[in-house]
Amino acid sequence: MEKADIGLIGLGVMGSNLALNIAEQGNRVAVFNRTTERTTEFVQSAGALTDRIVPCETIEALAEAIRPPRPVILMIKAGDPVDQQIAHLREVLGKGDSIIDAGNANFRDTLRRFSELKDSGLTFIGMGVSGGEEGARHGPSIMVGGAENAWKRVEKVLVSISAKFEGEPCVAWLGPDGAGHFVKTIHNGIEYADMQMIAEIYGVLRDGVGLEPKEIGGVFGAWNTGRLNSYLIEITEKVLMAQDPETGNPMVDMILDRAGQKGTGKWSVIEAQTLGIPATAIEAAVAARVVSSMKGEREKAQEVYGKLDSGALAGDRAALLNHLELALFAGKIAAYAQGFTVMAAASKEFGWNLPLPTIAKIWRAGCIIRSQFLGTIAEAFQAGGAEDNLLMAPAFVTMMKEAHPSLRHIVARASEAGLPVPALASALAYFDSYRQARGTSNLIQAQRDFFGAHGFERIDAEGAYHGPWGSGLSA
Repeated sequence: MEKADIGLIGLGVMGSNLALNIAEQGNRVAVFNRTTERTTEFVQSAGALTDRIVPCETIEALAEAIRPPRPVILMIKAGDPVDQQIAHLREVLGKGDSIIDAGNANFRDTLRRFSELKDSGLTFIGMGVSGGEEGARHGPSIMVGGAENAWKRVEKVLVSISAKFEGEPCVAWLGPDGAGHFVKTIHNGIEYADMQMIAEIYGVLRDGVGLEPKEIGGVFGAWNTGRLNSYLIEITEKVLMAQDPETGNPMVDMILDRAGQKGTGKWSVIEAQTLGIPATAIEAAVAARVVSSMKGEREKAQEVYGKLDSGALAGDRAALLNHLELALFAGKIAAYAQGFTVMAAASKEFGWNLPLPTIAKIWRAGCIIRSQFLGTIAEAFQAGGAEDNLLMAPAFVTMMKEAHPSLRHIVARASEAGLPVPALASALAYFDSYRQARGTSNLIQAQRDFFGAHGFERIDAEGAYHGPWGSGLSA
């Protein structure tokens, strides 16, 4: 029997679709699932692609079915299941073979696994895959981290299955060990912020203006033809236009306002804090999901404090919509600036040399945050001026100067009306703090020195100093 080009373990939704994608692009793929019944069902449903799929009932059979050096993709639940599967594969794979974790792994687990396999003869790849079920089936954005020679073995297959943007494949080797999974983590953090800010604008239109879902969907549809053109704006319009087949009501109105999360947003925040980089829009988005989970408490609080008055932002509709569009755009710029700054800091910390323009390029198609905006980011990094912060790139300076007054206007009006816009407000505060040459931390340094003798720097001399607080210490 002809050997497979690659193996895949885990035939859930993502694994099944990725396997079909691999086969459809002319590659031969060996597949294994913990339950043999699922493998049988998958092959039976593969239709014309069946001839390129090699079903395997055991791990040993999977290893035997792949052409050496053998790459095996894991599409299984992150955490302990991955470690357990690696242990099994170490028994059947040999020198030069690669284990590819394509799940949403914590990059620190990837660092550990890479280190553990270093002297085993096997290589490990941490591979971020974005695009959801549809992307896995028809072309995801793929972020690869690991040894470059291991990437070369699977490059042909991964390029063939990746999304394409104007003919360019949305896949790249980004660096060693945990680079790929780290970039995927920050991608998801930006995704959290983007989604939260969209939801906040929806809330302003629903509760502040009194628009119905279909009207709001029309607004997002119009915005999708301009500067906000993106996958998330596109699907927001579709979601808001959808009708519940059970009740006939707008589908969005039938969905409980309690958002879930799987950890990548939280990891983004933790790593940003560890690296000393402010990622406030992402932090606000993660916190907003946590608050959303407190449904019972929120209902009780509304009873105590009263319900907001709908229509508080009524007025010139065209002017308000223009402000809202620009506010969302400004918030988006701030969130992406934060995300790319976190990646730049991690690149230095871990010695990855992350190619930031390439990252922006491979996010232009296939992934959840794909948008025309990413092309501008890639150009900004290539042209220079964005090394410290995307906000300093000339193109973004121009855009932010136009958009930030509207962000300020919307945050102010929403706050006065009692409409929560935590991510937008955090993005504004970040921008205002970043552009303020003289901040207020001089007072914080004085306070720290007063109660803890931590010292401070003077504006007129080098070195560390203490203030004349002695007489106040006993107060």
